[in-house]
Amino acid sequence: MSEDGSRAISIIAFIGSVFSPWYRWSGRKDPANHCCINVATYGRGGRWTMTDRGRSALKLSDETMTVGPSSLHWDGEKLVIDLNEISTPHAQRLAGKVTIRPKTLTSVELPLTDDGRHVWRPFAPSSDIEVDLNRPGWRWNGHGYFDSNFGTAALEDDFSYWTWGRYPVPGGSVTFYDADRRDGSELSVAVRFGDDGSVEEIPGPPRTRMARSRWLVRRETRADPGTTPREVKMMLDAPFYSRSAVKTMIDGHETIGVHEALDLNRFGTKLIKPMLAVKVPRRARWQF
Repeated sequence: MSEDGSRAISIIAFIGSVFSPWYRWSGRKDPANHCCINVATYGRGGRWTMTDRGRSALKLSDETMTVGPSSLHWDGEKLVIDLNEISTPHAQRLAGKVTIRPKTLTSVELPLTDDGRHVWRPFAPSSDIEVDLNRPGWRWNGHGYFDSNFGTAALEDDFSYWTWGRYPVPGGSVTFYDADRRDGSELSVAVRFGDDGSVEEIPGPPRTRMARSRWLVRRETRADPGTTPREVKMMLDAPFYSRSAVKTMIDGHETIGVHEALDLNRFGTKLIKPMLAVKVPRRARWQF
């Protein structure tokens, strides 16, 4: 998010694009054949890109992940993301550079299910971010976050619903991860990440309902008793997924962070996949 809160960007690099209808229709047998760098920019002039690419577009090394015309490179101190994508439905080029400088790196790895089929890895919970894109007004600095999720099964096979939220607090940030598993159990995790590198699992404030999204996706996050979190900036509103900037109260501190809610019952329906295909074009062939 930008320092003034007017703009935001989300970048997700996939090997095995879990939200791609093409990957689902393929039987999810070849993750490398469904790779993608999804970019969503929010604010004036915001754009969306998510192209499902074949295995010829993927190159990997210890420091670099390349997917077609875009790449991510770790130089030991910062993550540099070079973008060159085409937005849908506007068919406009979205190109430029995003640089993420972690304040600290963690070694935290959290299984989201008891069998370890899904794992969350928050590399850099607090980071500085520089954005320089080829659109008017899209050169800014702000604060960011860098994590990964790994899995050996479809999300909708093991979860029916989850929410995630990351909120700046004095001296660092807190992240809440809550999920309803298919086996009837619940995941409920609250972690405080200090800018000094400290990591502490904390007793989070209560899960608190907030207004549903425009697509009526159920939303909740953590908030001090007696307070109600609220959306202050809509980012992504889909039939099964919501991403927004949310204002909440944590340990007496008012904070605005990024919140996500995912309804995997809706995502699993057959109707959703053709709708997604409109937003996620398939480009099976690529030549460097």
